[in-house]
Amino acid sequence: MADFIRVDPTSRVPPYEQIRSIVAIAVANGELPVGYRLPTVRALAGQLSVAVNTVARAYRELEQAGVVETRGRSGTFVAAGRDDQRAEALAAARAYAEVISRVGLDHDEAVEILRAALRG
Repeated sequence: MADFIRVDPTSRVPPYEQIRSIVAIAVANGELPVGYRLPTVRALAGQLSVAVNTVARAYRELEQAGVVETRGRSGTFVAAGRDDQRAEALAAARAYAEVISRVGLDHDEAVEILRAALRG
């Protein structure tokens, strides 16, 4: 199954966002190829010990972003028509936001750090 997906119950990041971020990053990095079938909502919820609605929300947000597509009863698959650069940038931004939250920096300082990094 999807052993790479893990939820940290002590994180301030909601479980659905952890799932969404992990899948988006894996897709952006090419770790999950186009056409890869994700576990069913119920199966992943059971594996992670989270509510079915938690996984459903993560999948729904991934679908809205064009990262995955749901094919009815066939399941949820990594989408072929995704914008790789945008998906990768979004995944990196969400990972950065999680780090900023975890270390307790305020948003203004986080933006300034990002601006400094972009300046090189």
